[in-house]
Amino acid sequence: MELSAVITAFVTLFVVIDPPGLAPLFIALTDGMSDNRRRRIGWRATVIAAILLTLFGLVGDKILVAIGISLPAFRIAGGILLFLTALDMLFERRTERREGQSPNDDHDPSVFPLATPLLAGPGALTTMILLVGEEPSAVHTLVIHLVMLSVLGLNMVLFMLAGPLSRALGRTGTMVVTRLLGMLLAALSVQFIIDGLRGTGLYS
Repeated sequence: MELSAVITAFVTLFVVIDPPGLAPLFIALTDGMSDNRRRRIGWRATVIAAILLTLFGLVGDKILVAIGISLPAFRIAGGILLFLTALDMLFERRTERREGQSPNDDHDPSVFPLATPLLAGPGALTTMILLVGEEPSAVHTLVIHLVMLSVLGLNMVLFMLAGPLSRALGRTGTMVVTRLLGMLLAALSVQFIIDGLRGTGLYS
């Protein structure tokens, strides 16, 4: 596999997963949590996302065909789930729920929405299917998965910096960022739905 192809795969996955864009979202979703809990959630989300992306890189197209789900439908579903999370961020429903819970019952966003659909979202899963499908060889498949793991590794480094950044912002700053990112996340979710509709041919 040529170096240019490796670089292209890295850039593609980096843009799709968008580690710099996910770091502030991670701060908003883990607002009020200790650094240790943030680290555990970050690692759990990263491992789950790696498993999902690996699975889809290897047999993703076969899985979707087998259960009769198209990629556009997958995008629409991911968009709807993201929109629900955005509503929680905009109206601070997560904060209200967390304040009514015991410390052992804290909200855990590691599986949803961090692992999926933010890290291993419809775009990233589809990208893995397409990148692996470019060349039917074991070496090519291995390299693509190593590239994916390197992008997730960079993402985890940014997650680890979330605690100091959150403290620097303070409570008011975090609230402002949470509301702003909630709006951006809502827009992203709508874009997922629009892309899905375009894929079905119902919207152009």
